[in-house]
Amino acid sequence: MTEAPELLTAAPLRQGRTVMDALLDMLGTMRLSGGIFLDAEFTAPWCITAKVGPEDCTPFTPEPRHIIAYHYVTEGHLVLKVGDRPAVSVDAGEIVVLPRNDDHLMGSALNLKPVNADHLIQPAPDGTLARIVYGGGGARTRILCGFLGSTLPQTALTAMLPSVLTLKAAEGPAGDWIESSFRFAARELAQDNARSRTLLAKLAELLFMEAVRRYFAAQPPGVNVWAAAVRDPVVGRALALLHGQLARRWTTEALARELACSRSAFAERFTRAIGDPPMRYLARLRFERASTQLRDTSAPIAQIAYDVGYESEAAFTRAFRRAFGTPPAAWRREHMARP
Repeated sequence: MTEAPELLTAAPLRQGRTVMDALLDMLGTMRLSGGIFLDAEFTAPWCITAKVGPEDCTPFTPEPRHIIAYHYVTEGHLVLKVGDRPAVSVDAGEIVVLPRNDDHLMGSALNLKPVNADHLIQPAPDGTLARIVYGGGGARTRILCGFLGSTLPQTALTAMLPSVLTLKAAEGPAGDWIESSFRFAARELAQDNARSRTLLAKLAELLFMEAVRRYFAAQPPGVNVWAAAVRDPVVGRALALLHGQLARRWTTEALARELACSRSAFAERFTRAIGDPPMRYLARLRFERASTQLRDTSAPIAQIAYDVGYESEAAFTRAFRRAFGTPPAAWRREHMARP
């Protein structure tokens, strides 16, 4: 990926915030957790179909509502494809991320008859990783498979990302440290050291954030809605205002006034860039922030409702129930009771 981080901070915003701040806010509200659940060794020729299932996640974390899958190639090479999208080539030292956990095909070549990966998994003895050893005996590829999960449903951010992101672990200012940490943890995993799985999970979270940052920084204007928003000074300032003053009683008219735009022109510009009208985007953002507070704090629900911009606890409860299918108090009990 071409790295151009200056594009994310090119337009200073009022209230001292940047679009990069808004992007980091969105990543932060996801509160990702995860784990490494599979050590796979393939020899050419090989081809499999794969998807991370809830059963892969529950040994490490409560069952997530949204799963981000990833594979870290420690040796060799593979080709990966999602649906009818172009195939992606992945080499040793690269991590491939599937932000929406799409069904995918991968192998030494993709013109072979694929085998379902679930049928190849050798269950893990206590304290070790599940394994796959499969293939025709040729060139070897080794992969560590893992996931990042969120208790939130799919967010606006993951909906806007492509099906596949790739990232070289060794690239960037911290590349040497990240790559050496991955290699160390991979060696430790071979000795069944459970602490290394935790390290790899946290590294995967950092790499996902870095992959998202690089992806949006590298996109030319107009190719991706968030990339376009990042470069649109009006939409960029709107995002920073909404993220920075979440509790304010925003209307589309009030936001347009702050930006010195007409209501209709601003609403059209924002919707074209983001994919949602301003107030629908704000509602989604408020629910994401509120669910984080419900899960991670003991703040009264009335206080949380006020913090995210609702005038009353009753109004917040009605809206939350419509979005999550359960009232906030019940949602909090369910999620805070989990280990």
